[in-house]
Amino acid sequence: MPNGSLDVKTLESWLWEAACRIRGDVDAPKYKDYILPIIFIKRLSDVFDDEILKLAEKYKKKEIAEQLVEQDHNLVRFYLPENSRWSKISIQTTKLGEFLTDAARSIARENPKLQGVVDIVDFNATTAGQRVISDEKLKDLINVLGRHRLGLKDVDPDLLGRAYEYLLRKFAEGSGQSAGEFYTPGEVAIVMAHILDPQPGNEIYDPCCGSGGLLIKANLRFKELHQGKPSLEPVKFYGQEILHSTFAMAKMNAFIHDMETKITLGDTMNRPSFTNPDGSLRKFDLVTANPMWNQDFVQSVYENDTFNRFNHGYPPNNSADWGWIQHMYASLRENGKMAVVLDTGAVSRGSGNAGRNRERDIRKEFVEHDLVEAVLLMPENLFYNTTAPGIILVINRAKTENRKGKVQLINASKLFKKGRPKNYLPDESIEQIC
Repeated sequence: MPNGSLDVKTLESWLWEAACRIRGDVDAPKYKDYILPIIFIKRLSDVFDDEILKLAEKYKKKEIAEQLVEQDHNLVRFYLPENSRWSKISIQTTKLGEFLTDAARSIARENPKLQGVVDIVDFNATTAGQRVISDEKLKDLINVLGRHRLGLKDVDPDLLGRAYEYLLRKFAEGSGQSAGEFYTPGEVAIVMAHILDPQPGNEIYDPCCGSGGLLIKANLRFKELHQGKPSLEPVKFYGQEILHSTFAMAKMNAFIHDMETKITLGDTMNRPSFTNPDGSLRKFDLVTANPMWNQDFVQSVYENDTFNRFNHGYPPNNSADWGWIQHMYASLRENGKMAVVLDTGAVSRGSGNAGRNRERDIRKEFVEHDLVEAVLLMPENLFYNTTAPGIILVINRAKTENRKGKVQLINASKLFKKGRPKNYLPDESIEQIC
């Protein structure tokens, strides 16, 4: 197969067809949990085969290459035990759910980086005595996925990554309220990546990274800005995610995009993963995030904080928006910049109150300390878990001279095109906003 012969449209329609083969057996919000790991295993397997062939060219014999890899698993990116390879999976005819589950678990055992990523689904699971997904549907899915290779010579990581992101968007369309837990619309992520404009050596952090889309768009923006300059110091990416299945998606997404990331599983507000040896909060050059809007957190989260995050005040119980903002601000280096997606209420609630209002008072401090660089009002019906318009809040710890003492307000609410089921920002709107 010629180099990069699979284009993105072919990839998207093929992978979506594969996903559709298990529709019906599995609820729409859940079937991403089954299809994504199988696509991931297919990619791992095809890349593993490519690496064996490359070694075979070097040592003139495939048998020698295979023996060497058996003796030293570090000769390949990820070592796949024999029964985890696509050549074995594709010919399996009985007990396929069990076979796939064992295959995924043995890959995770051999590759610690993939533990809790590729092995979190039981393809043999039952509910009320019935298989969640039948062997027949799994076989059908594997037959469709077997149609094309996903090796290094067959598809570029960026193209495969785009197809993977397309799948995540399609899954978000069918997932209702749960979609916002794992997916930020691609155009919003692109706008944020343009705002942050990552530079060589930057460290970028997302404290509630979902399936990793904001970090990935930041990486693509960096590549776009510095194309053809491989000697530049790379950008480093860090993320934390509270939901296990979403954490697994983020790790797979990063691997598919061939990105070096450090993504951890855990509760950022109560137990942030990224800390210094002295116990203080680690700081980053850039922060990008789309936390769940108006989350409930008990006051003790703020009162018992040991990281000095909430110096500007404690948010109310019913909305953690300014709690998230303060966590991100505390995670910024002295010259750092952040872009965060929030509900419009985050920048307006309590404005008319004569008495004390916690959100307004925290917001006032940020404005008076000249930290708010811009607020962008987005169109309605853009996000997957709500029809409400969101905003992008930009906070900059090192505003340029011409921006000091000013807050830029951008009304992008009309710059959309109608789509189904959601509106979207066309390329020219993204350009205009940026």
